[in-house]
Amino acid sequence: MDPKSLFRLNDHLEMLRRHGDPLEMLERTVDFEYVRDWLVEGLGYGDGGKGGRPPFDPVAMLKSLILQAQLNLSDARMEYMLSLIHISK
Repeated sequence: MDPKSLFRLNDHLEMLRRHGDPLEMLERTVDFEYVRDWLVEGLGYGDGGKGGRPPFDPVAMLKSLILQAQLNLSDARMEYMLSLIHISK
């Protein structure tokens, strides 16, 4: 990849930081770990003894719902955006 490309990831991330990345704003503003136990209890997560697929991280799901509401995204669009994150890792 050409290091002078307009679409380099580092340039994009730096632009987001300068203009107020919503994810960074959320992390600075809200202590999500504070509500983790309440989320796990409220969602009724089991101990995994019956097998099956492990549940999604409740804090990550809460963050996703907050961003979805902030950005006015449909469920389908949010699912697509999350799949892009999963693919890039």
